[in-house]
Amino acid sequence: MNDQRRNLYFFYQQTEELNDKLESLFQLARDNDFHIVEDSTDANIIIAVGGDGTFLQAVRKSGFRQDCLYVGIRTGHEAGLYCDFDIDDHDEMIDAMKNSEVEVRRFPVIETTINDESTFMCLNECSVRSTLIKSIVIDVHIDDLHFETFRGDGLIIATPTGSTAYNKSINGAVVDPKLPCFQISELASLNNNRYRTLGSSFILSGERSLKLKVRQDGNDYPIIGMDNEAFSIRNIHDVTINLSENVIKTVKLKNNTYWDRVKRTFL
Repeated sequence: MNDQRRNLYFFYQQTEELNDKLESLFQLARDNDFHIVEDSTDANIIIAVGGDGTFLQAVRKSGFRQDCLYVGIRTGHEAGLYCDFDIDDHDEMIDAMKNSEVEVRRFPVIETTINDESTFMCLNECSVRSTLIKSIVIDVHIDDLHFETFRGDGLIIATPTGSTAYNKSINGAVVDPKLPCFQISELASLNNNRYRTLGSSFILSGERSLKLKVRQDGNDYPIIGMDNEAFSIRNIHDVTINLSENVIKTVKLKNNTYWDRVKRTFL
């Protein structure tokens, strides 16, 4: 661990039980010359306590920072894919950081631009879905090619690490995060003589650009999901998605690879 990285910010949902557990961790950190700060902008290590959902929130609320490391600590028995450490094993956490038993891994991020105006980043996935009990029609463009016209419940665009989340639940592929790419998966597509789609997930190189042109009839407003947050934005004409040049730098134990965690979680 870089000796200059000594300012810690803890992101978590405050409960009496969790506060009690964290107090001993706070003291252990201070005893080992780490400084706990009250504002995430002052930190160079941001620690999310609570599982993968909390980790996603920590990254989003702190602005997908490129100048700090993110650490995930799980609080239950679940094997979080972003969480290498267990809250009940304080000594392992501190020893790993002090004795360089950790490595920095870099997770791809996608950029989602709505109507060529507002741009958001996603670590897991972006989803475009209908807010009503009716199908949504989307023209799918890859670079300058009109690829297909989709009609159904919606589309999910997932990063490699996001491939194990919502994407996997609809039979999308699990993708190695060392591959700079993103995946497009369908939600309940309708295929007939008028609408025809590939019918399976497909993966695009990070050098590609994906544009989704949403057809609206005036009464349906798509909902855009960014990781575990939803944005209801009216008058969406198009959604452009690219692999970002930014990455999220996280701390991992040397003996805990991405595929180790996938195996523990699903097999």
